[in-house]
Order: sequence, then C-alpha cells, then structure tokens
Amino acid sequence: MRPLIALLLGGLLVGGCDRQSAPPPQAKADAPVPQAGGGEELAGTLDISQRGKAAPADGFLAPDGKPVTLATFRGKPVLLNLWATWCGPCVREMPTLDAVAGRAGDKLQVLVVSQDRAGVDLGPTWAKGKFRHLEQYRDPDSKLGFAFSTGMLPTTVLFDKDGKEVWRVTGGMDWNGPRANTLLAEVTG
Repeated sequence: MRPLIALLLGGLLVGGCDRQSAPPPQAKADAPVPQAGGGEELAGTLDISQRGKAAPADGFLAPDGKPVTLATFRGKPVLLNLWATWCGPCVREMPTLDAVAGRAGDKLQVLVVSQDRAGVDLGPTWAKGKFRHLEQYRDPDSKLGFAFSTGMLPTTVLFDKDGKEVWRVTGGMDWNGPRANTLLAEVTG
C-alpha cells in the first residue's frame, strides 16, 4: 500500500510542475509613467542584431492621411515608435517620447506610428497625454510591424540619417531614463 501512495503522491507533484503560470497582466494605460530615479523604470529589450539594415520601404499614413515612407525622413536620425491605443506599455511611454521630441528639436525626428486598425480614434489618447511634440502617424495595415517582425508592441527603432538601423527596443521604455539617454546620446549628443 505504501508504494502505491508514494507513486500517487509523486505523480501529483510531477504533474503540478507541468502547469504553467498565467502570464503577468498587461500594464494599465492610465498607470503613472515611471520617472528616472523614481521607482521602477520601464526597460525594454535592446537588439542591435539588425544594425546597418536599411529602413523598410513599407508605407504608412502621415497626419494629413497621405502615404509616406521612412525614406521621406532621410537626412536626419529618426526614432520610430510602433504603438497602439490598446497597449498599456505603449501609452505609458508616450509622454516620455513626447519629451524626447521636445528636447531633441531638429537633431532627431520622433515618429510615433499607431498600429491600430482604421477608424480607431487617436484623439482621446492625444488629449489625455497633452502631447505637444508628437504627431498622429498611422499604419492601419501594420506593414511596419510585420517588416520589423518583433511581434511586440511597443517597438522603437533608431535609424541614422542615412536610413540605416542603429538599434531597436522591444517593450516599454522610460525615454527620460538614464538607459534611454545613453542610447540616444549618439544622435542627440
């Protein structure tokens, strides 16, 4: 009888190890944006494996609704951020991207390109965030998202003035934080 009990208990213990825990909940869009030096910093994953690769030729929509490509912005470094209104980390990092755009001035073009489907109103996000330096670019077909093959939002990619990738960050980032300042120093210096 004891061997049978031991076998059953052992099977329960092993079977319990096979269960995977639920994924952590996504951050709420209205959560406060972490600030440098204060609490937890959003810190996405840095990837330099595509360094030197040309920007994708896929088009997206300018704020006026006209088609545009990243080639339009050659001659100046571009910080491209792919985001969506339903993505909590995306919305949380937007104020810090707005701050980067304000600080960088003419040294860097900051493009935030919504991956929301056509018809989604970006206005409430803009009104709530009071963005002064960002414009509402759109990619309703997610062409850029597919071109970068990250499968994750937010994704932020830095291109040099010649349209070549320098690095990309997947996941949320405090763009006012020390890590981001180090990453951006080579173009905003």
